[in-house]
Amino acid sequence: MASFRAHWLTALLIALLSTASRLPAQSAQPWNGPGIPAARAATAGAQAVQMVGLTVSDMDRAIDFYTRVLDFTKISDDQVAGGEYAALEGIAGARLRVVRLRLGDELLQLTDYLTPEGRPFPARSRSNDRWFQHVAIIVSDMDRGYARLREFKVRHASTAPQLLPKTIPNAAGIRAFYFHDPDGHFLELLQFPPDKGNPKWQRPGGRLFLGIDHTAIVVRQTKASLRFYRDALGFRMAGESMNFGPEQEHLNNIPGARLHITGLRAARGPGIEFLEYLRPTDGRPYPDEERPNDLVHWETTILVPDVDSAATLLRRDNFRLLSPRPIQLPDSTLGFKRGILARDPDGHVVQLVEF
Repeated sequence: MASFRAHWLTALLIALLSTASRLPAQSAQPWNGPGIPAARAATAGAQAVQMVGLTVSDMDRAIDFYTRVLDFTKISDDQVAGGEYAALEGIAGARLRVVRLRLGDELLQLTDYLTPEGRPFPARSRSNDRWFQHVAIIVSDMDRGYARLREFKVRHASTAPQLLPKTIPNAAGIRAFYFHDPDGHFLELLQFPPDKGNPKWQRPGGRLFLGIDHTAIVVRQTKASLRFYRDALGFRMAGESMNFGPEQEHLNNIPGARLHITGLRAARGPGIEFLEYLRPTDGRPYPDEERPNDLVHWETTILVPDVDSAATLLRRDNFRLLSPRPIQLPDSTLGFKRGILARDPDGHVVQLVEF
């Protein structure tokens, strides 16, 4: 009887594992959260992801990397200082050099804190640490894109470009590769097959680097992150995938990696993608007291109809704001006139702005 029971339990375990590996990779609405009411969307809902930004230590070096290696184009280069900018960033005496780069239709903003200098990138950062964030740069040809990175001796984060298999239905045929910029920020090259991604990534044109599809962030719990991005800010669910297997392990450079991936979109701009590591679960939390002048800092700029309403909503829902209040800037040098910084449940920073 004991041997029969052990055999039965073993068979049951195998069946459960087999079922788990065949879980559907996507559903339109995996959690029945409240969503954002129409009246609130009119004043606080996300209208667009305007740009994604990161802090760099040497602006000239960063510009050279992004424009020479990845074909971004510099569209602005400004220095700002003064009480309003210090209040927005929450850093007394801040003097910033801010450069905006364009690739296709999307913007990447680089910020160099001329004063005060922040902390270096955390040592031995891995793809499952919760400060992880990247932008996914679409290429028309992964082999040519990877060859370009090799030509410039760019530091790998993945072992090599990976072709995701049919065992991951919603990601099958995608080719992806993680690498680092000169400061250690993670970046991704991504090539979609014809049946996936935004149709614009399949348009002919001859360019190698096409634009930014999304920014990805590691989250501890997808449901908690949906409360912030979907239920508070009004992003819509765009897709879901359960990624696992040797290709995913080599992409993330994390042995045994199994991820629940959730994509969200506003009406315009790049998406936001959650990476929840179901295993391993040893990723480190966001650094204590991280500030915008630290090199680990990224921020996603989200256009809303009314910054005051959005800030009131986030305070009401007990989300953390970094700026003391919505800040009215003296001009539109940064691409907006009014804004506030806030943190999501894991510490990632969003900048809510209005024109």
